[in-house]
Order: sequence, then structure tokens, then C-alpha cells
Amino acid sequence: MSSEIRALEPQVLWNKFADLNEVPRPSKKEERVIKFMKDFGKNLGLETIEDEVGNVIIRKPATEGMEDRKPIVMQSHLDMVHQKNNDTVFDFDTQGIDMYVDGDWVKAKGTTLGADNGLGVATIMAILESDSIAHPDLEALFTIDEETGMTGAMGLKGGILKGEILLNLDTEEDDEIGVGCAGGIDVTVKGQYIGQPFSKDGMKAYKIEVKGLQGGHSGMQIHEGLGNANKIMNRLLYAVIEDIRIAEIDGGSLRNAIPRESISTIVFREDKEDVLIGVLNSLSETIKKELKTMEPDLEMVFTEIDFPETVMPFEAQEQILKALYAAHNGVYRMSPDIPDLVETSNNIARVIVKDGEIKVGCLTRSSVESTKMDLANALKATFELAGCEVEFSGSYPGWAPNVDSAILKVMVPIYERLNNGVKPHVAACHAGLECGILGQNYPDMDMISFGPNIKGAHSPDERAQISSAQKYWEFVLEILKHIPKA
Repeated sequence: MSSEIRALEPQVLWNKFADLNEVPRPSKKEERVIKFMKDFGKNLGLETIEDEVGNVIIRKPATEGMEDRKPIVMQSHLDMVHQKNNDTVFDFDTQGIDMYVDGDWVKAKGTTLGADNGLGVATIMAILESDSIAHPDLEALFTIDEETGMTGAMGLKGGILKGEILLNLDTEEDDEIGVGCAGGIDVTVKGQYIGQPFSKDGMKAYKIEVKGLQGGHSGMQIHEGLGNANKIMNRLLYAVIEDIRIAEIDGGSLRNAIPRESISTIVFREDKEDVLIGVLNSLSETIKKELKTMEPDLEMVFTEIDFPETVMPFEAQEQILKALYAAHNGVYRMSPDIPDLVETSNNIARVIVKDGEIKVGCLTRSSVESTKMDLANALKATFELAGCEVEFSGSYPGWAPNVDSAILKVMVPIYERLNNGVKPHVAACHAGLECGILGQNYPDMDMISFGPNIKGAHSPDERAQISSAQKYWEFVLEILKHIPKA
């Protein structure tokens, strides 16, 4: 695995990515990768510090002839989203990512690849290690926990960084230069019920599985019409709500990943079996037809199983299914100012009903703060009507576009020169980048975001394009040579 990846061009980039991917680095468990990065900086003899929250900063002086340029910050996040297919045996806490080459793409075997944001981290590492790449005074900022709260960016204090320009390497389209992004807020729903025992005479129990969905990034791909396993499961259960009792629902995983799978356990009267399964089979075929273009591998499977111990009271079951049906999922509003930009959206990411507890986790995103809170409050009202409690947490701001950015004016002509006059797509994105948060403590810093082509981020289909990485690497080197004078 490693030798195949390490032979790719540019080797300096792919070798550093292979090194990084040998280190387990789940969000909120970054101790090993923090140590890895600190050791890397110290072994190079560079000033290396860890701040109060775990961000790592490595400083490297300007190369000869670049001392009069503006100092820069190159920034990427250390953590990665951990997702795997159900049939993949893998321990993210102990194993390095198992990578392979498939044509023009680098992929992982049944798991996320970590190109988001590992290729950005690897880029900075290669520049720090090099004795031939021209650059001005450089601060490498490696933040933690970007994927599940952005607590690294939030915890970075003002005054630590001296750079005047920040290059964020977390964009996933190589023809795009990012000048803005969405903010977000976590919406968490909690409820309780008392499980009820039931007579098993004349009853049957079934497991319902929704699987085979693509999943994906809940910001960048929210507009693509991908299936949400939690909404599909709820639609199935709601169709037979009068004839079933729910024992358990377990759907989705991380807030920033569109849910690919959901499993539920139901019981019902044996004499209802033929009609009930007929309804579910018919609806499943309808849903498959609706989603056949985007989700050709979608499966809905109904299997008889042993009885659970208890089920939900019907009133609690009815309330949560109706609330989940009503809760908004997907695009809420498109931007009226920037063509084709999703302004506001919500991902119903996690649904758990088990042992008397109900929990629903959503991630609401928007580039407009007021609309973000409008949608969050709509979700709050929906679930409170069902008797649940709703909490808001982890709110972070968006990054307002700056079309007059000085570094943007440098980068656009470089891109055109390297790509035969083709213009880059200068745009804001619907993902949550750290620039907006960092800008709160560094309001005068000129910020930009770019990166190589990465597809399927936050899912086991994540892949990085080899030819795009080559294009991106050349772009990085030219940008560093042309940083404006101070």
C-alpha cells in the first residue's frame, strides 16, 4: 500500500500524506497526531509550539530573497472523519488508513481516506521540510477538531500568529478559489419514554435495514439529491405507524456526514404480516425509483428476528415519527446573491431510539447568521411540539466573501497562466471552513482557500485525484513565489 502511494508524483506530497495516514487521528482524539506533528517540527529544528487547546504551530524563516515579502500562514486541520462500510473490519483508533491506487484516484479500502484535510497537512509538511522551495516567513497552523466542532480554530487566541495572509488548504475542487463559507450550529434533540413490555402471543418481530446509500459531505453535497437514511427509514415506519410498535432505531453517525444506513426493530400482529410487509415492499420500490439516479445501490431489507424486550408507547412513537417527518432536511434556501450557492441547509444526521431514550442530531449550516438561526428555531419548534428538549451548541460563524482580497488578485492570474487562460471559479462554499472563526481574532488577515480535487469526503467513497494533486502542487509553489511585498 504505502510503496504504491509513495511512488506517485509529486512524491514529496504523497510521501508526507502516507506518513500522516499511518497515524490514527479521529476528531477529539488527536493526541497521537499532535505528538507526530510536534516531533516533525522539532526534528527539523524549527520553532514548534502547541497552544492551550492542542493546535500546533511551526515557524520557518523566509528563504533567501523572500525576506521582504508579507509573512504568511498556511493552515489545515489534523483530524479526519472516520466512516467505514458496515462490512469493513477496521479500528480507526489503532490502524493507519489502508490506501490503494485506482486509475487516477487514491482511495481507501472500505473507509474514509483522510484526504480531507490530510493533503493540505501533507502540503505544508513538504514545504516545511524542503530546502529548495521559495517562500516568505511562514507559520504552519495545524488545527484540531475541525470536523466535529471547530474547537481548535475557536480556541486559537489572537496575537499568536504574525502572518498577514492565510492560505487555507481545505477546498475540494482544484478549479475553485474560496473566498467565503457557511457557518453552522449543532441542533440536538433529546426525549424520554418508558419502554413497555408486550405479549408475544400472535406477534412477530422484524428488523428493517436501509443501506447502500452513498452518504457524503453534509455541506458540499447537500444539494445533490442524495438519500438520507434517517428520512427514508422514517418514511417507511410512518407508512405503517398504526400497525407497528417500535423497539429501536439506530441511524446515521456523524453530523457532517449524510447518513448512509439506518436499522430499526419493530413488532406487529402476526395476522398483519402479509399486508404490512406488502406496504413496506411497495413503498421501498417507490423510493428506489425516486432515487435511482443518485442512489442505484439503495436497499431496504425486511428480516424476521427474535423479539425485543420492550417497545415504545404508541403516543411517543407517533410523536417522534411525525416530528422527524416534519423536520426539514436538505436545502432550505439558495443564496440570492451568489449563483448556485446553497445559503442554508440542514442534515438530520443521527437518530437513536433505544432503552427509553430518544436522540436526534442535526447540523444546520448557513452563510447568513439570521437564516441559520431561523432554520435552527424551526427544528427546535418541531421537536418541542413532540415533547422533546432541544439544545443548540457549537455555533460558529461563516466567512464573509472578500472580493477585494489582495492575495486573490495574485492567485487568479497565476491560475490562468498555469491553465492556458482558463479562469478559476472564485466562490463561497457551503462547507464550514475555519477562516470565519480565525477571522474573529485576526480580522485584518487576508484569507483564501484552495485545494486539490477530493470526491466523496466524509464517506467511505472518499477519493483524491492524482492528476489534480499535481496541478494543485504546482499552483502552491507559484503562489509562494509571488506573495506580495510587505
